[in-house]
Amino acid sequence: MEKQATIGKGVDTVTVLLYYALVMVGFIAIFSVEFRMGDSFVQSLLELKKNYSKQVLFIGISSLVAVFVLLTDSKFFTAIANLLYMGGILLMLLTFVIGKDISGSKSWIALGGGFNLQPAELCKVFTALALAKYLSRPETEFKTLRSHLIAFALTLGPAVLSIAQKETGLALVYFSFFLVMYREGLPAIYLIVGFSFVVLFISSIVLSFYVYAGALAFIVLIVIYYFWRQIKRNFVLLAALLLVYFAVIGFKWFVDNVVFDKVLKPYQAERVLNMFGKSYVPKSPERIALFEKEQASGKKKDYTYNVKQSKIAIGSGGFAGKGFLKGVTTQGDFVPEQHTDFIFTAIAESFGFWGSALLLGLYFFLLYRIISIAERQRSTFSRVYAYSVACILLFHIMINISMTIGLMPVIGITLPLLSYGGSSLVTFTILIFIMLRLDADRNMVLR
Repeated sequence: MEKQATIGKGVDTVTVLLYYALVMVGFIAIFSVEFRMGDSFVQSLLELKKNYSKQVLFIGISSLVAVFVLLTDSKFFTAIANLLYMGGILLMLLTFVIGKDISGSKSWIALGGGFNLQPAELCKVFTALALAKYLSRPETEFKTLRSHLIAFALTLGPAVLSIAQKETGLALVYFSFFLVMYREGLPAIYLIVGFSFVVLFISSIVLSFYVYAGALAFIVLIVIYYFWRQIKRNFVLLAALLLVYFAVIGFKWFVDNVVFDKVLKPYQAERVLNMFGKSYVPKSPERIALFEKEQASGKKKDYTYNVKQSKIAIGSGGFAGKGFLKGVTTQGDFVPEQHTDFIFTAIAESFGFWGSALLLGLYFFLLYRIISIAERQRSTFSRVYAYSVACILLFHIMINISMTIGLMPVIGITLPLLSYGGSSLVTFTILIFIMLRLDADRNMVLR
């Protein structure tokens, strides 16, 4: 009884209000995608046949989960963090055995009644808890290579499993934990190296082999010119420089001949290359046959169609929007998966630039609030976890919106608290309300 009476004590009300504001915006967007004039709103809610009616159920379940989390002792999350992480990994492995295939991804476990669970979503919460647990241990010296490698393994393990499940979007989100580790003292060189690989990857796509090699040779010559005195005294530096040069050339070969011709499927390779104005040309007879098969099945057409219709819907909204339930593209079902990964287009078409700007403003305010919460924590565990929440949300928002406006390939990732789906909404609810529970007990030192 005492716990129930103090459920709201110390809980950040602003964050709770922002959470429900975004959830309601999501429901309005999903409703605008599916509702048609003449439909019985009450009947559809009771029958649970429409996605917006199911979303009401998910909102109710999420609210109950939020209350349960707020009633839980903060020490419970530190005590069970590692166990939850191991359980999450086991659930992800279980999908390879009993997983249900949805949209080409076997990352779901059927729960019955038309409902499914995606362990990779929940594992984001468990990874955040496990990382917070590890970094808050008194014996963890986060300055050694060993501690860095353990932290990397904790975060990249689920990412590798997500890639194996063909959930590239979710895999990218796990890289957000590197920003958390940087806040906790990870040397900047790791981020610089990671960013350098991204630049090299893009350069290897945009530039031909000879231009790529020539540009690198020019850079090497400039480095030799400016550091000639040091190189002249120690030719090991020259050997190291040449070794790096040939390694980077090898990276170009690896991207062209392994990543695009063996790892990615032809339609995935083409989607990435199309972003940079390039076309995919399969090399081996097997890849040519697979490419032709995909073209015949219309897979290539479908993905370009998604992005084109997404851009049309966003552009159709203009500054003021078409109005609620008046979007031509939305009401005409032209945007595939509009209630999930492309939910932003429903907001943009219905409420225009100003509505989209308001939505982004709500997200910005939520992120700002979470970072403020993180910085006021006395406990390393609570601070690391709160920063994990902020970084996960940031990556989801950036990747999803970039995808809908054509800046990134379609990789399948939800817009936090807006996209349809129980797994996504419940996951973000748990993620945020654990943070609020920890913040309410911020005067405690948790490990």
